Amino acid sequence: MHQGRTTLSKFLIQQLKGSSEQSDLAALLVDIAAAVKAISAMTAKGELGGVLGSLDSTNVQGETQKKLDVMSDTAFINTFAMGGLVAGLASEENDDIVEIDPGEGAGRFLAVFDPLDGSSNIDVNVSVGSIFSVLRAPEGRKPEVSDFLVIGRQQLAAGYAIYGPSTMFVLTVGKGTHGFTLDREVGNFILTHPHMQVPADTSEFAINASNERFWEPPVQRYVVECKNGKTDVRGRDFNMRWIASMVADIHRILMRGGVFMYPRDTKDPSKAGRLRLMYEANPMSMVIEQAGGLGSTGRERILDIEPGDIHQRVPVVIGSRNEVERIEKYHHEYDSGTDEKYTSPLFQERSLYAN
Repeated sequence: MHQGRTTLSKFLIQQLKGSSEQSDLAALLVDIAAAVKAISAMTAKGELGGVLGSLDSTNVQGETQKKLDVMSDTAFINTFAMGGLVAGLASEENDDIVEIDPGEGAGRFLAVFDPLDGSSNIDVNVSVGSIFSVLRAPEGRKPEVSDFLVIGRQQLAAGYAIYGPSTMFVLTVGKGTHGFTLDREVGNFILTHPHMQVPADTSEFAINASNERFWEPPVQRYVVECKNGKTDVRGRDFNMRWIASMVADIHRILMRGGVFMYPRDTKDPSKAGRLRLMYEANPMSMVIEQAGGLGSTGRERILDIEPGDIHQRVPVVIGSRNEVERIEKYHHEYDSGTDEKYTSPLFQERSLYAN
């Protein structure tokens, strides 16, 4: 079913009308979709397109850059440059903001994006994706770093693309979350998943279990209870999934429920979290919350965080509302000292799960 073959352009005209800013936002989202199509074509070719493998360079995060990382970043930047709607951008692959509009801030918007999420999966042909966020640009002047550092709930639009067996483009403009599938024969994104909803309850969680010894006690408590299943307080069995691509894991959760966790840990005490607030946590939280889910650090709502740096990292707990709220409850109990098991000297000194 293709929902009457509603194209992305037609959908955006219906969703965004009433002002010139909304019309421009619709046009920008169509531009983003064009970049997604280009990246989709590159990823589909794989080794045949000469896009696999790493470069002799690292990004600002200290991560080795894949060829497709840089090519995807370039695809987005070129698209924004040609479109004339973006005054500046920030991405995972660039140390500083990039000014797009050479004039006096004629572009209405700022773009923040992760051009290719899940880079470790590229060379083994596992799903990867792109994440984007759209912010309002300052009027009458060129953008500065401070213009990007706005609370997540002020995003004008957010979404992601997933390059899997089919390419999907999922977005929100604050009026629900909607999914489009690329019809490769005609080159259009077609509305296939309108008004997506994350079930409030789930029996599935996603986390990198190899870091278990570094987790904080509230996360250890939650995961242990899930693994114990019917024999513990949860009273039902859980499944664990981990793809190591945030886009792929979040997409699965959006489609059928679950909770994705990349919590704060002690593996690298210098980092408050692993994922980036501006171009990973914020846009994905907006997508999930517009679908009825919740995005949290475990201690506060992600969309309420005051950003201090473009590349700021935060803990991330996103997905089915009731599970996220349970994890927040465990953090509160631990922080307030009311979780007797996980704050007792006995647990801290003798348990296998002590820090």
